[in-house]
Amino acid sequence: MITLLDALRRQARDVPDAIALEHDGETCSYARLARDVDALAAGLRGHGFQAGERIALYHDKSIRMVAMLLAILRAGCIAVPVNPKLKPAQVRHVLRDSDASALVATGLRAAELGRHKALGRARTLLTDSRPAAPAASAAPALYWEDCLAADAAPPPAQPIDADVALLIYTSGSTGLPKGVVLSHRNLVAGAQSVVAYLGIDRDEVILGLLPLSFDAGFSQLSTALVAGARLVLHNYASARFVPALCAASRVSLITAIPPLWAQLAAAPWGEQARTVRTIANTGGHMPASLLRDLRAVFAQARPFLMYGLTEAFRSTYLDPAQIDRRPDSIGKAIPNAEILVLRPDGSRCDPGEHGELVHRGALVALGYWNDRAKTRERFRPLPRSLRRGVLPEYAVWSGDIVRADEDGFLYFVGRRDELMKISGYRVSPTEIEKALMRFGGIREAVVFGVDDEALGTAPVALLVPQDPTFDLAAALAHCKRELAGYMVPRLAVCAALAHSANGKIDRGGSRELYLRMQAQAADAAPVPA
Repeated sequence: MITLLDALRRQARDVPDAIALEHDGETCSYARLARDVDALAAGLRGHGFQAGERIALYHDKSIRMVAMLLAILRAGCIAVPVNPKLKPAQVRHVLRDSDASALVATGLRAAELGRHKALGRARTLLTDSRPAAPAASAAPALYWEDCLAADAAPPPAQPIDADVALLIYTSGSTGLPKGVVLSHRNLVAGAQSVVAYLGIDRDEVILGLLPLSFDAGFSQLSTALVAGARLVLHNYASARFVPALCAASRVSLITAIPPLWAQLAAAPWGEQARTVRTIANTGGHMPASLLRDLRAVFAQARPFLMYGLTEAFRSTYLDPAQIDRRPDSIGKAIPNAEILVLRPDGSRCDPGEHGELVHRGALVALGYWNDRAKTRERFRPLPRSLRRGVLPEYAVWSGDIVRADEDGFLYFVGRRDELMKISGYRVSPTEIEKALMRFGGIREAVVFGVDDEALGTAPVALLVPQDPTFDLAAALAHCKRELAGYMVPRLAVCAALAHSANGKIDRGGSRELYLRMQAQAADAAPVPA
């Protein structure tokens, strides 16, 4: 298997009538999906798109959107999925940076981008059906039927696994989003690994809650194709709709990030959770209290705690059999990957020693699009002492600080670029967050540093309580019992934290929210007579 298209062809041959995709009551078999993808790819070639061109997709999840995404790969082009929650200025950056020659969208989304002059040179490929009288335009759009009916051009040469397949734009701690370059090898190897450790087969029904622009969201599509499973596409708006959807579609596997899991845990599930047999967490640490709640809701499900980075797709998972013994662990390396914990000089850390997580293997991406400096910083040759072959082998330095125990299980400490210097000590905000969440009664918490005359930097914890009667003084006393004095944070409460477009907690945005709250409180304070 060289590309995901090989997996699609295999499923269309072996189980042609099996359902590949489901969305809003509509289903699509593997045979139909393969036919549509081939026809659309021929149409793209017929309209002049060449191998290697970037084609972006700014679109909610749908059957047509997935078919077009796979057709882009089939045509030899590079797909650039864009989070549909991004604003026009953010989409403009992705289109410019990737130099996308076309954008897949609905007519409404394309018109919105046009009003904000965000399209640039990109042609529009609309998933809408052609209207009887299309609106006049300086650059006429191509409709769904135009691509299906185009004169077929010769298909491109079969790609090899090292060819670029996908650009996934990910936000860093600073600056604009950068495009992670993923090969066909990355996509297939990642899907095969996840299928292996989650035990996914053709009977699986996967709920696709996460955006396809998010590596974990795309993984739900790729694993479904490799396993021959069914993917239920859902554009998440509220947790209250999810239980009924899971019951109606007999969903068996749900993957989500902690903020989304917190909402799902509070939804009215009842008997509607009974078909779910696997739950998987990614995108951040799952608090022990939230894990308890989820295990009570999904009593028959195996919980998998996973860790990954876009630059290597997926890195570790914790076997469900180890969760009660090691609830804070991110586990061990996934199949077909090796995870190293290294010192700054490239030597291996001892058990218990903090070091940087370094990922080697088939899932390591090809670098950052248009950013050689950042690529050289994060994608580096392994030290000679760790190489297995003669030629240099590139691995990805994650920027995450971890430690391994005596049995090789890994524990996340914090981001290297988020460590705070407090009273001369380097402090991980994640460590403080974990201590706070053990207090209970907290829906979400984020810790960051603010300027302080005495300490240089002081830790602040911004909390979203589960109940209005939350006892802030008791939470502070808990922190004083659990943490060294210099790590005890100032506590503040808000209605909601800032989140990224992918739904993850935005530490920088939450810090700005806290500073605005402080400024507003200062403005409202009475002026001394």
